[in-house]
Amino acid sequence: MDTFPRQFKVIIERDEDGLFVASVPALPGCMTQAETLQELDENIKDAITLCLEVAAENENYASRIQQFAYEPVFVGMEMVSVDR
Repeated sequence: MDTFPRQFKVIIERDEDGLFVASVPALPGCMTQAETLQELDENIKDAITLCLEVAAENENYASRIQQFAYEPVFVGMEMVSVDR
């Protein structure tokens, strides 16, 4: 577990029910949700810790982290309209 980074970029969105949803691009499948941002912060830290624990025990997952580990650079957001 010591070979994995200790800081992760987290993407936070709000879903159709008003819940906050967080995902960690560098950790495949690492996501959680909550009603408040404070709760979300706690939940995502727990989720990251669990993913790192799994990686320490599971070579397949650890290799997926290495495969997906990158330094995503936030470029921006854009609203796109589509005529149907």
